[in-house]
Amino acid sequence: MTEDKITGTLVLTVFTATLSSFQFGYDIGVINAPQEIIISHYAYVLGIPLDDRKAINNYTINSTKELPTTPCLMDSIPTPLAEEETTASSNLVTMLWSLSVSSFAIGGMIASFFGGWLGDRIGRVKAMLVANILSLAGALLMGFSKLGPSHILIISGRSLSGLYCGLISGLVPMYIGEIAPTTLRGALGTLHQLAIVTGILISQIVGLNFILGNHEQWHILLGLSGVPAIIQSLLLLFCPESPRYLYIKLDEEVRAKKSLKRLRGDADITKDIAEMRKEKEEASSEQVVSIIQLFTNSCYRQPILVALMLHLAQQFSGINGIFYYSTSIFQTAGISEPVYATIGVGTINTIFTAVSVFLVEKAGRRSLFLIGMSGMFVCAIFMSLGLVLLNKLAWMSYVSMVAIFLFVSFFEIGPGPIPWFMVAEFFSQGPRTAALAIAAFSNWACNFIIALCFQYIAKFCGPYVFFLFAGVILAFTLFTFFKVPETKGKSFEEIAAEFQKKRGLAQKPKAAVEMEFLGATETV
Repeated sequence: MTEDKITGTLVLTVFTATLSSFQFGYDIGVINAPQEIIISHYAYVLGIPLDDRKAINNYTINSTKELPTTPCLMDSIPTPLAEEETTASSNLVTMLWSLSVSSFAIGGMIASFFGGWLGDRIGRVKAMLVANILSLAGALLMGFSKLGPSHILIISGRSLSGLYCGLISGLVPMYIGEIAPTTLRGALGTLHQLAIVTGILISQIVGLNFILGNHEQWHILLGLSGVPAIIQSLLLLFCPESPRYLYIKLDEEVRAKKSLKRLRGDADITKDIAEMRKEKEEASSEQVVSIIQLFTNSCYRQPILVALMLHLAQQFSGINGIFYYSTSIFQTAGISEPVYATIGVGTINTIFTAVSVFLVEKAGRRSLFLIGMSGMFVCAIFMSLGLVLLNKLAWMSYVSMVAIFLFVSFFEIGPGPIPWFMVAEFFSQGPRTAALAIAAFSNWACNFIIALCFQYIAKFCGPYVFFLFAGVILAFTLFTFFKVPETKGKSFEEIAAEFQKKRGLAQKPKAAVEMEFLGATETV
């Protein structure tokens, strides 16, 4: 067998597609750096007196000097009425800030159901172009938020950005999986996650106070999320449509061959056409499966439950809590600029996602997921011990710091990137669209729940919070060991047989479509 060739068109096309993933990551991270500045600006726009604004965000004198102030005619001695008004103002600003953060996840949850549908209706390339309209609209609203009612514009802009990211969270992995050569699909599939964490890292760097995370330029920081969308819209004009979409959905074999020729160069495309013909025959004999049928049909119930558990494991592992707690741990360790240490965590996040690109086709999906979860379990234990013993042993803060870096490393080796494309490998053409939709929705929903509840959980559990996450990780690790099959190099028939075996049922005959087009590789 000759190795699949990497052509310039393939590189350009994958790069163009992952610009959406990069913007996804940028939108996730960009809101954190200027949090206090935006909260203060909300208070100013709402006409809350300066003293109340100080009560809301405990701002420094230097910070408040840079903002316009409204004269405070209240008596210097607080009255019950004044205290009540201050509390009401504080609650209002807190609520608006929470909406600014959570509206992104709400938009993502809603749109996650429609990415695959939009891609099937108008094609993968046109769907990404249409999605960019939402991205640009959201970026414009946030970019000009300083000039108007900032809270309304930012919440609206974040909602539109969430809708955009919900669409591309299904579109990008699907498009890359359909254009990638057989032996590279697993590796290229992880580039979606790599671009996301790179976007998060860049947003952390650009959000530094001396760059754009300051009172004068925070709105530019938010509005920059539209730049990748503009670049991508221009580059998409030079990208070929998915050959599988053209051949299987539109029955246009000539256009599909032309698209394949652009992607493969002078390589022989006979094998690709044969795979697509086989997949099309399978698709024509298999009805489209609804989301309800995924849970009611015994053939699909086990795979969809396993798919959902993989996404729950990713979100409920405590990775978001790590980023929430990291700054305070670094402060405790005596680091004068903990923001740079947090950027260090983001750098580690990016590096080990890149490492997983090279490992996923060697070690297998299930193996990497188990290695990642096991490592995270150990790290969570040490983080908790570091927090609990911090007051007795000062050096334990460094134990927590090292555990944070290792926790993030293990997450990106397996649990971070693998659930996104492993779900597609569980299902054939008929149920795949519905399965990807419900998996993406569950991921967004869990993300929203964690964002909403983590602070309350941390407040209730105190330094023992990561013991709780260690228990959750252990439960998901055991579930993965006993219930999740390895999909590398297996056909649908073999994967179905694995699920049947785990349910204790006899294998049932089923028409097979080789898993090669989803990222399996031949054993060497």
